Amino acid sequence: MKSRWNDSDAKALGDDPLGLRVYTSRLLGAEPSLVLHGGGNTSVKTTLENLHGERDSVIYVKGSGWDLATIKREGFAPVRLEPLRRLADLPSLSDRDMVRAQRSAMLDPDAPTPSVEAILHAIIPFHFVDHTHADAVVTISNTEDGESRIREIYGDRVLVVPYVMPGFVLAKAVADLTRNLDWTKCEGMVLLHHGAFTFADDGRASYERMIGLVTEAEDYLGKHAPMPVASSTDKPLPRRLLPELAELRQAVGEARGKPVITRLETGRDAVAFATRPDVADIATRGPLTPDHVIRTKPIPLVARGDWRTEVDRYVARYSDYFARHASPELTQLDPAPHWVVWPEVGLVTTGSSVREATIVADIARHTTRAIALAEQLGGWQALPENDLFDVEYWELEQAKLKAGRKEPPLAGRVALVTGAASGIGKASAQALHAAGASVVGTDINPDVSAILLGEGLVGLVADATDPDAVGASIEETIRRFGGLDILVTNAGVFSPSHRIDEIPDDIWDQSLALNLSGHLYVIRAAVPYLRLGFSPSVVVIGSKNVPAPGLGAASYSAAKAGLTQLARVAALELGKDGIRVNVLHPHAVFDTGAWTPEVVDERARQYGMTSEEYIRNNLLGVEITTDDVAAAVLALVGPTFSKTTGAQIPIDGGSDRVV
Repeated sequence: MKSRWNDSDAKALGDDPLGLRVYTSRLLGAEPSLVLHGGGNTSVKTTLENLHGERDSVIYVKGSGWDLATIKREGFAPVRLEPLRRLADLPSLSDRDMVRAQRSAMLDPDAPTPSVEAILHAIIPFHFVDHTHADAVVTISNTEDGESRIREIYGDRVLVVPYVMPGFVLAKAVADLTRNLDWTKCEGMVLLHHGAFTFADDGRASYERMIGLVTEAEDYLGKHAPMPVASSTDKPLPRRLLPELAELRQAVGEARGKPVITRLETGRDAVAFATRPDVADIATRGPLTPDHVIRTKPIPLVARGDWRTEVDRYVARYSDYFARHASPELTQLDPAPHWVVWPEVGLVTTGSSVREATIVADIARHTTRAIALAEQLGGWQALPENDLFDVEYWELEQAKLKAGRKEPPLAGRVALVTGAASGIGKASAQALHAAGASVVGTDINPDVSAILLGEGLVGLVADATDPDAVGASIEETIRRFGGLDILVTNAGVFSPSHRIDEIPDDIWDQSLALNLSGHLYVIRAAVPYLRLGFSPSVVVIGSKNVPAPGLGAASYSAAKAGLTQLARVAALELGKDGIRVNVLHPHAVFDTGAWTPEVVDERARQYGMTSEEYIRNNLLGVEITTDDVAAAVLALVGPTFSKTTGAQIPIDGGSDRVV
């Protein structure tokens, strides 16, 4: 591991201890093998002038919920140093009292809650303290003779601390171990099964000590447990396995009590791990560090085949695990697996969002690599089950989860929107994504991948009139997110106006292909996966021309009428599968590419109106926008219309030709 220190960047900070603390914290956070998704913590001790002009000793310690990779100044909680140090002298301290005492010593009540390791940081007699969950160090300690190996690497230069619960218990243990310690001869600490600490009065020295200690552990692994360089190149999941992935997603979501998306890892390393003959044994011995259990559960599901049966077995085993260790006041968390080892295929992680599933995937990737290394060192040996339970149900960790933001209404659900590069399709895709869904939007426009871009928002090029392209887009949706719950079939074109006796064959054929047949192709391809979805729903974008056709619009009106009839039959046929099919009939939606100001002006003149009058030419006198249609899409796929199918809903401000 190389130091990321840059003299120019550090010099620009000037004489600013907190600025330097932020800088080196981010250097640590930039190394995934040191800290993952909120893991680790850092601090700096300094003095501040109070209102009386006196200098108070304070410690800035990482705030709960902040990530070292992106932490800012406001991510550190300023706490009076002496009250924290005195807490370590207490014979015992409950977690709740510890948090209350730490917050009462804060100088800024609006700052985040100090790290649970704040007391430990306070009693270490150096200005800068760095703590990481370094993969290499933890991997070595997670072996049968891990402690002796750690001592072999570092000798007396580091203090080796047996695993104890984080927080006050750990701070108390370190305080007892170091009462007669000459700190100047100590380069750091290794907390078995947990991580490493380094410290110094200089920010660079503390940071580079961490880099040095981790490098020694990496060198040891390179000598005693060499492995090939990690590879993240994924191979697409074969088409024949896509239904199994959707079935797995359904089973996990039902066990978890809410829909989830999946992330599939099929790179070389994931497949190599999943193909090991001993994978069912080694993968279920416990996590890399106890902190990970909050995200991953104690163990993954290792299975292949009947997913519902396998997930049910996992749930039963988890419930037994809870019963063995729970006190009466505890409530069982969701019992579903959060990651799955799919033998010979790879790894599957789950979450309510792409971000959540990605976090679990990152942890799983590091864990499986650590397990493979530890097996070469004599065998992977994680913490005992009771220690893992204590962390998973630790009230401080549970408080972090409860403090998280409320999940959006469509969290965990997966949507596909056709014709999504502009107009109603684009607005619908973006609205579904904003409501928490993971969304794939398809369009023939090659720019769709740039138009729809974000975490859980993907644009794919697909011709809606090509059955093979449509099928491929459905399959890619399953590969990316594990299933399909919402289909908004929207792709279409408003055909040029012609009287019936003048309609060119190509215009008629084009309208039928895109405005009717293309919708059949996508519904047909989606149905097998919608059957495995959560509150599955199809929204068909029709037209006011169905109940009220216009002169010269035979090609468009006939195709849209056929589409509406197709949707009605789909509602009849798919209702038994719990799939709802409803139709929206928008009219005069002018904020789309087809309605340029020039076109609006021309149409308005034809009717003897101003452009503004033409835009609002409906009973309510209102303008209809793509956002209005997208809002109706959200309503139809949500709980309000969960018992509605076969409906046709106008979004037109009211038409005297329909009412």
